[in-house]
Amino acid sequence: MLLYLPTIRFGYVQDDRAIIVANPAAHSVGAAVRAFGEPYWPRPSEAGLYRPIAILSFAVDWSISGGRAGWLHLVNALWHGLACVLLVVVLRRWLPTLPAIAAGLVFAVHPVHVEGVANIVSRNELLAVVAMLAAMLAARRRWWLAAVVCACVAMLSKENAIVVGAVILLDHWLRPEGEESYPRWFFGTLAAVTIAFLALWMRVGRPLVADVAAPFLGASVGERLAMAFPALARAARLLFLPVSLAADYSPQVIPYRTTISVPAILGAVIGLGVVVGGVALRRRAPAVCFAALAAGLAYLPVSNFFFPVGIVLAERNLYLAVLLPATLVGAAVMWALGRWERPRVLVPLMVMLGVLAYGTLNRLPAWRDNRAFLLTLLIDHPESYRAQQSAAAVQAGLGQTAAALAAFARADSLFGGDPHLKADYAFYLITHGDTAAAVTLAREARRRLPRERVALRVDYLMALVRGERDRAVAIADTARGWFPSERDWYAALVRVDR
Repeated sequence: MLLYLPTIRFGYVQDDRAIIVANPAAHSVGAAVRAFGEPYWPRPSEAGLYRPIAILSFAVDWSISGGRAGWLHLVNALWHGLACVLLVVVLRRWLPTLPAIAAGLVFAVHPVHVEGVANIVSRNELLAVVAMLAAMLAARRRWWLAAVVCACVAMLSKENAIVVGAVILLDHWLRPEGEESYPRWFFGTLAAVTIAFLALWMRVGRPLVADVAAPFLGASVGERLAMAFPALARAARLLFLPVSLAADYSPQVIPYRTTISVPAILGAVIGLGVVVGGVALRRRAPAVCFAALAAGLAYLPVSNFFFPVGIVLAERNLYLAVLLPATLVGAAVMWALGRWERPRVLVPLMVMLGVLAYGTLNRLPAWRDNRAFLLTLLIDHPESYRAQQSAAAVQAGLGQTAAALAAFARADSLFGGDPHLKADYAFYLITHGDTAAAVTLAREARRRLPRERVALRVDYLMALVRGERDRAVAIADTARGWFPSERDWYAALVRVDR
């Protein structure tokens, strides 16, 4: 918690503004409760998702602080501290006190957690993990109702926690010999609430337009896996060698591939190794077995293995997965204490913790504000096409036309498969008189994603430029049917009476 106290001077960054600052549901408890049937992303966004507990948490903090970002950052640090404590308690089933605390400290200071703690909206990850760990501990004490409630809270905090029942089952599988089994009706109840949540998520959280990462749009299973497995290899590197962190792992931070590659093979081997190695260690090292399989389960919903999601890889989604390197350190400390005197063990441990803590402190300023966020990403990873796209948007807003056009061109050259980028680029071009290039880009955007909002605007503007009023009316009607929030934009340009 102390490590993250500098964030109380930070502001709202990136998605914080849409989900908290501009979202009335996040400003009062009553509004948050009334919004339990609404998607996580406020309208007119169509990104969907369903995380009402996270919105309720933001509403509580907003009511207490009057919307001061520093308070919300402080509460994130408190949730992170609670997660670390619960983790130590969970590991105490298999590890002595000192090794369990060592694992908890590694988990606490690991640099991969910076995005999950310093970015306010990533609190949904913290809430989900705290509730999952609490559900496990409640089940161990046979507090069945509390366990089910905590499992529901986990899923309603973030949909990744849909694996909470499987994690509880894993913990039950690794229980000490002679401990009584959990009743079958308990697992039946967990299965029932999981199915109910999934049905609710499909009804409320599923977006009208699928929020799929650009590399996976229209991709076959093989093409998707050609990106997903290298992402798993990068995730493993971040867990065990947390350097070269990034707020974005879209192309070309992770090189875009559509065929088999060495990183893909490495990722597949790592995934298989985690599962096989974890199972093999069930008897000899149950703590490591639990950490490996729980980390795998936590990563699975965002892995892009079975279905595409909205990201290729994000550090915030590795929050619980840090359990694996942390537990390996705890197990190593336990092994070393059985052979050497305590100082010979604790000194290297403290050095490791110091290095990890330094990495975290060094990374924190990247999340101070939007300017620091973008500059850090551009400096560290200029190969990120999304960083160049964001730079183009900023320069366009500042009226720096030449710089904006150059940044748009760089972004499109780095990765030309994002229809949203092509549509934004086209819109900027057409508003600056370059209609030929704009039409080509808009056509490419709609070929990849027919219901691309900004590309429709470009088509509409082109129809007006060419004097094709009937076609403009048809495009406007289509756009307003697909995107009701676009009505005012079209009406502001030309009044269409139907």
